[in-house]
Amino acid sequence: MTTVTQSVPVQAHHSPTVLSALRSPRILLREVLAGLVVALALIPEAISFSIIAGVDPRVGLFSAFVMAVVISFVGGRAAMITGATGAIALVVAPVVEEHGLDYLIATVLLGGVFQLVLGGLGAAKLMRFVPRSVMVGFVNALAILIFTAQLPNIIGVSWLVWPIAAAGIAIIVLLPRITKAIPAPLVAIVVLTLVTVFASIAIPTVGDEGKLPDSLPTLFIPNVPLSLETLTITAPYALAMALVGLLESLMTAKLVDEVTDTGSRKTREALGQGVANIASGLFGGMGGCAMIGQTMINVKASGARTRISTFLSGVFLLVLVVGLGDIVAIIPMAALVAVMVMVSVGTFDWHSIRPSTLKRMPVGETIVMVLTVVIVVATDNLAIGVIIGVIAAMVVFARRVSHFTNVERSIETLPNGEQHALYTVEGELFFASSNDLTTQFDYSGDPELVVIDMTRSHVWDASTVAALDGIETKYHQHGKRVEIRGMNDASQAFHGRLAGNLGSGH
Repeated sequence: MTTVTQSVPVQAHHSPTVLSALRSPRILLREVLAGLVVALALIPEAISFSIIAGVDPRVGLFSAFVMAVVISFVGGRAAMITGATGAIALVVAPVVEEHGLDYLIATVLLGGVFQLVLGGLGAAKLMRFVPRSVMVGFVNALAILIFTAQLPNIIGVSWLVWPIAAAGIAIIVLLPRITKAIPAPLVAIVVLTLVTVFASIAIPTVGDEGKLPDSLPTLFIPNVPLSLETLTITAPYALAMALVGLLESLMTAKLVDEVTDTGSRKTREALGQGVANIASGLFGGMGGCAMIGQTMINVKASGARTRISTFLSGVFLLVLVVGLGDIVAIIPMAALVAVMVMVSVGTFDWHSIRPSTLKRMPVGETIVMVLTVVIVVATDNLAIGVIIGVIAAMVVFARRVSHFTNVERSIETLPNGEQHALYTVEGELFFASSNDLTTQFDYSGDPELVVIDMTRSHVWDASTVAALDGIETKYHQHGKRVEIRGMNDASQAFHGRLAGNLGSGH
């Protein structure tokens, strides 16, 4: 009897589908209200990112609307929010400054194409090489960035902002203890808006951030020549945008996977980001990627789990800014500050900095986590921090594994009275562990026959083959013979292909 084992992708454990949510009034209400909360939080963010990029606020707002709607259909991670982001704004700002809006749109379109290519090539699979220490650093740095981004809204403004923000935080903390039927952030925004309006409290509002659009987005074809010069101008920024956007989106998807204990399709998410950016460019948007703060509002603060919340966040955003712009403009920024502060507190991995955790954690892991946080906060760029964190983690891992290699020497006497030196090599042999392998042998003191037993080791790279070549060469210079025994099949094939061909003296 033949048993067929079929590999299937990990599916969400208890995550509701769109159809089940539509059939359940309770789940549907949660998704709808979550989308509304996210839409309200998207408005000042999209406006501020537009300012960073040097474009009109409507460019960021339309980008957020288009990308949220499109990704809800084509993305691989349910309940994740995509829109205009600070990371992308920083990347494309020089294009706007030097060449204008049309070249920005051309860059966004090309960036989307690059993401489709990278997604098709399997770039999403590289996420498996991001270790936990980097992920924890990414999350903690994200929480710090979300918090520090609120400081301009509470420093150098009326003192009344502080009690209003504090009241918002109190509502968000206390309301869930009474009821979770309505998202606490939404209640805080509505209550604080009513209080400031009826009490005539003069504090900064959403309307102070920038002028809201009063029309729907329309198809936008950039007026740039189709030439090699245009490609030379846009390609570097488009590639940077594609890489930063994919990294931030895939890291966010992985974070949501952990928060919700569900799985997602990373390759589909990478392809979806490309489609969303192309759609954003076609409607005059500045492009973007997954929005970590808004995603945490959606998933953690509001409890959303399906694509309905993502879709409605885009729809509500358009309705709010175009149809209800005058009402949205009076929302106090202090209310949104309260929401984002609680998001940052909820996002931070407090367990990672407990003394008991730090005491148990290997020093190298802690260093990688702290380094990731420091780089991200210093550069205000999540992608740079993650890349440097991964490199640091690789170095730490290489150093740790290099100490696992051990060489033991013994002298064996054969029945005929002849002697040979036996070296037993144990451990994983690669560049970090094999560089000093040549120093472990007694070239002048060993008998004429030297046996190197590799039964308990594995050859991983050319550096190890070169080291073994070097050992053989030194023994030959002393008139001695070397026999390498016990290699496993993979090591034997690798060694046989490269031995004597690496310039080691043979």
